[in-house]
Amino acid sequence: MKTRHLGRKKVSAIGMGGMPLSSADESTRPSEDDAIATILAALEAEVTLFDTADVYAPSYEEIGHNERLIAKALKEWGGDRDCIVVATKGGITWDENGHGRDASPEHLRAAVEASLRALDVDVIDLYQWHRPDRSRIYGEVIGTLKELQQEGKINEIGISNANIEEIQIAIHVLGPRGLASVQNRFSPDNRCSQDELDFCERNYVSFLPWSPLGGIGRAAGIGDRFQVFAQIAAERHVSPQQIVLAWELSLGERVIPIPGASRPESITDSALAADLELTPTELARCSAAVPAPA
Repeated sequence: MKTRHLGRKKVSAIGMGGMPLSSADESTRPSEDDAIATILAALEAEVTLFDTADVYAPSYEEIGHNERLIAKALKEWGGDRDCIVVATKGGITWDENGHGRDASPEHLRAAVEASLRALDVDVIDLYQWHRPDRSRIYGEVIGTLKELQQEGKINEIGISNANIEEIQIAIHVLGPRGLASVQNRFSPDNRCSQDELDFCERNYVSFLPWSPLGGIGRAAGIGDRFQVFAQIAAERHVSPQQIVLAWELSLGERVIPIPGASRPESITDSALAADLELTPTELARCSAAVPAPA
């Protein structure tokens, strides 16, 4: 599989989002055996980037559920762990009262320690601030992450759901090439982060589109919502999902989509998009059919 830069490492051009494996919806959440089989299928397809978060769990009583699943699958796999990047996130709280945000130094330090235990590692490959906490000064939160990196608990730092000003602040605090990634929502359904994608490309920051196929429960219908992807897929004898992901990859050399998956067949199909080259005419057809950024 083709690779792309993510911080100081290279990873597969298509990653895997782990959230569907730990859904709170019992009707869509796979069993643990099926979840691990899905992760193993991704590894077999040469996926080397896995995205998770501490709050990816069926309930607040099971915080770290998805991190533990990935750790267990990697142990069963038994391959070279050094070639795998597991990206996790923190900064969102969850208790009996619902979700909140806490980017205080105390919470982030506790969250990092909890993720280290859940992932069963000494250092987190990529730690991402999940969502801005508007009660905190953005640069000071990045400073906390930098301290954790200097202490050897985090290898690379990323941010998520960030605007251009916040990306600029992170780059300023961390220094040149210090910000590894920005993970924002981006898909044909929602190009609200097109400006952030372009800014990351100019500043050597990897851009990780979350829900690149439209989100949980919507990926299967992407070809119905955007006929051009289905048409090109039929011409190429591949899935519409592969065409979408290949189009997204064409938008920048540091774009790394992370489609979620709850079945081995889904991630195996998505991974094939990494090596799918669309022609300039096909790419123009895709771009013309997708609504312009809001």
